[in-house]
Amino acid sequence: MRFAFFFPGQGSQSLNMMAGFDGMTVVKNTFAEASDVLNQDLWAMITGTNASPLNETINTQPIMLAAGIATWRAYRELDGATPVALAGHSLGEYSALVASGSLSFTDAVRLVRLRAQLMQDAVPQGEGAMAAILGLDDDAVRAICAQAERECPHTVAEAVNFNSPGQVVIAGRANTVAKACELAKEAGAKRALPLPVSVPSHCRLMRPAADKLGQALETIPFLSPSIRVLHNVDVCSHSDATAIKEALVRQLYSPVRWTETVAKLIQEGITDSAECGPGKVLSGLAKRIDKTANCASLTSQEAMEQFIAHHPAA
Repeated sequence: MRFAFFFPGQGSQSLNMMAGFDGMTVVKNTFAEASDVLNQDLWAMITGTNASPLNETINTQPIMLAAGIATWRAYRELDGATPVALAGHSLGEYSALVASGSLSFTDAVRLVRLRAQLMQDAVPQGEGAMAAILGLDDDAVRAICAQAERECPHTVAEAVNFNSPGQVVIAGRANTVAKACELAKEAGAKRALPLPVSVPSHCRLMRPAADKLGQALETIPFLSPSIRVLHNVDVCSHSDATAIKEALVRQLYSPVRWTETVAKLIQEGITDSAECGPGKVLSGLAKRIDKTANCASLTSQEAMEQFIAHHPAA
């Protein structure tokens, strides 16, 4: 049976999020490998009692990368069949590229730490914001952001994460995002929820960060993926290293087209998938995007073994 793997990004992290793999040494070893690259104990962060360091962008990004690849390696160790396609939500795209063999894990760890720092540096703390708009269609949210920009001149509000029908995340300057939330409620949104983040990801405020990320990517070797990876920015797969790097640069200041990504796979007949990493965010989105989607959450060895039993290697 053909299936895809999805890798989660920021927002799926939590303390003890890898507890379902306590018996699998490969998981802790993957975190140790990432920790050695950064000279920082990432495993201690996720097994401690204080979530604050875990939720700092510069820590969250390498931790979520490590979590996704630890889950992938555990799956491979259990002889799981190979997916026909991979995709990652925002940061998760780096996990997908590592799983595909396009990017080395150690290079990816360094890259996502740099990516996080560049994103944080691009907009001073407190000046950027993100919010989730629930219950309006994509075009309505785009129109609201445009109106908010007109009412707050020389600033930014953009629709940046198209997560599922009726769930769009916006980002930009804090005052303009707040105005957009007001306008969304007036337009009939079920909810307009500010998100607990300090970085306005995937909007044009990230262009300076993207330029610097592009310079860093020039020094990193990429191979042609052995498994197709669908990119956030264009919902396409690329085999050329230059095209992959360009997709990662553009991703930083462009929307995450997640609804289209899942829909494209389903149109190809790939209705089965698994979320390869902690949490169940992408599993929930898949079902909201298309009722025929079946997305398992590989949050424990038991869940992984069940998925493998239902998706044996050909």
